[in-house]
Amino acid sequence: MRATMKNISNESDRLTVTAMSPTVMAVAVDDRWFRAVADYTYDWESWHSPEGRLIWVNQAVERATGYSVADSLSMNDYPLPIVDSADRDRVANVLASAQLRTTGENFEFGCLHRDGGIRWMSLSWQPMYDSQGDYLGFRTSVRDVTERRKLRDQLRLHAEHLEQLVQERTEKLWQLEHRQRQMEKLAALGQLAAGVAHEINNPLAGMRNAFELIKSTLTPENEHYDLLELIDREIERISGIVHQMYQLYRRAPQQPVEFDLARIVGEVVSMLESAAVKRRVAIRLLPVPESPRLLLAEGEVKQILYNLIRNALQASPSEGAVEVAVIRREHEAIVRITDQGTGIADDVLPYIFDPFFSTKQGEEHAGMGLGLSVSRSLIEAMGGRIEVQTVLGAGSRFSVVFPVSIEVQHG
Repeated sequence: MRATMKNISNESDRLTVTAMSPTVMAVAVDDRWFRAVADYTYDWESWHSPEGRLIWVNQAVERATGYSVADSLSMNDYPLPIVDSADRDRVANVLASAQLRTTGENFEFGCLHRDGGIRWMSLSWQPMYDSQGDYLGFRTSVRDVTERRKLRDQLRLHAEHLEQLVQERTEKLWQLEHRQRQMEKLAALGQLAAGVAHEINNPLAGMRNAFELIKSTLTPENEHYDLLELIDREIERISGIVHQMYQLYRRAPQQPVEFDLARIVGEVVSMLESAAVKRRVAIRLLPVPESPRLLLAEGEVKQILYNLIRNALQASPSEGAVEVAVIRREHEAIVRITDQGTGIADDVLPYIFDPFFSTKQGEEHAGMGLGLSVSRSLIEAMGGRIEVQTVLGAGSRFSVVFPVSIEVQHG
């Protein structure tokens, strides 16, 4: 046993020494050693003639593709029959390039496995020469990168998903920042409006009282009595504008109460009937099969609906109609107000909720442009929203979405 071990040790020493001398190695190491290394290389290796014909392929081809060495050697146009049809032309171009003694690496293509699946491979190639420099053809080395590609695809999907999340969050932040700026603007304008309203209210009350005294001394037969009626209406309009300005900032908080939404809508429609008659616009309140019950600030709900229905009346043409519908959903209640006006232009739509913005500039009874701004502030404070749909030349629909804070079950 010791003699055997000594011989092995000596042989190992001899091979080591031989390997250190290139001249001796060429004589001492049999070609079978190189073939064994090539045959048992993990990657799928091939040797092609200068014309591109397959001369030799190692055993790794079977592990990678399911096809044996014999199968590969018998193929016409190897390896194209086992290349995915989508990549076949690309691989053919690479093989044609390799015949021109080019070098390349990391060329990925789909490979048809014998079991019917598709594996992803990475191809490298380089020309081969003998010791005299004569061209022997080219070799290819193929490595299975299916798992790596799956991981790369997963990373790409995760990156795309992350990018989408970042875009969504960025958009959300932009919206929040825009909303914050709007709120700051509203607060600043509200403070100004409240201050102006407070300063105007006292002299306005004095003017109203003095006017009432003057008016009481005249009879309807007086030639200027119509002018007094005009002054009275204008003072009333100024008073309404001042009150609306004051509400913009100095709104008194209201306690929520339970109420029937259809009843509130009906009351608001009744309040606006006279205004509708003056404008010769019909208000159609659609039947409500099952009215939602809400737990909200009833006065604020009335104010929101009053502002929006009045806007719809003002937007509708003479002999037109405003349609009001109450819709019940599981977690919210909707009041849809549809007019037959001219619609809202795309360049105007983003600004309709801005304070002091009005599309009725120049009209006789144009307000301060606070109705929609106040309404949106009120509804958003409740946790609701206002949605707008408009068609230029055909009209607009404002949907007031209220949260259902409490729902009473009916037996």
